[in-house]
Amino acid sequence: MSVAARFSEQDVEQFFDQSTGNYLSFWDSEGVLHTGYFAAGNTGDYHAAAEQTSILLGDEAGLDASSRVLDLSRERIDFALRKRAEARGDLARRVEFRHGSATQLPYEPGSFSHVVSQDALFLVPEKARSHDEMFRALRPGGKLVLSDFLQPRAEVGPRARKHVYDRVRWSAGLSLVGYQVALERAGFEIRLARELSPHLKRTYQVLGEVAAERAAQAVDPAAREWMLAFSASCVEIGVAIDDGEFGWGVLVAERPLRP
Repeated sequence: MSVAARFSEQDVEQFFDQSTGNYLSFWDSEGVLHTGYFAAGNTGDYHAAAEQTSILLGDEAGLDASSRVLDLSRERIDFALRKRAEARGDLARRVEFRHGSATQLPYEPGSFSHVVSQDALFLVPEKARSHDEMFRALRPGGKLVLSDFLQPRAEVGPRARKHVYDRVRWSAGLSLVGYQVALERAGFEIRLARELSPHLKRTYQVLGEVAAERAAQAVDPAAREWMLAFSASCVEIGVAIDDGEFGWGVLVAERPLRP
């Protein structure tokens, strides 16, 4: 069994600053970088599956026009700002982006009705601090709704360590049960916990196929090499999922109305 590497928050930030352009070049130029939920009848449309994930989380959170939402996401702030500048209507006024740490959120206590995160919190090395901060930022009765990568087993082998964990500077994760325990420790009450790893496997199968197809058409040798390496990793990631070393789930937790 391999020993987990210890990556810092700065290591994670540097990796995604350097690699986001590569991901966007073949994954989704609109900035979607999360796992897809493949609803009945959808076996290969990643964009539709990714949108379905957002719909699923929004429905479970009960988001509406009155919600004040803090979105913890791993896309770069400058990319998000460019997309906001292109938006029509009052979206630019209603959406604000700040660069900060999930372990020290730049907001007053009780600022939000919802905290939403898609496949991002697993990368935070100090997970307990991030849970405390999300609890603090929510108003009483507010909801935390998230999808996240899971580490179903405490120990993982060298294949999973290389292609899943170290590849994205992920130190260690939580199982679905462990996630629930950790959030309860921070003061949350669990409302929903669903293990959805088959959707994770299908996401990487589709993305691996897309990467291989686009590598064959790539003119830039460096881009071709990156896409082929990613496609090969997707195969290994599927094995890690089958072996119970990598997973994905959805959780909804609530800050109680009373302490």
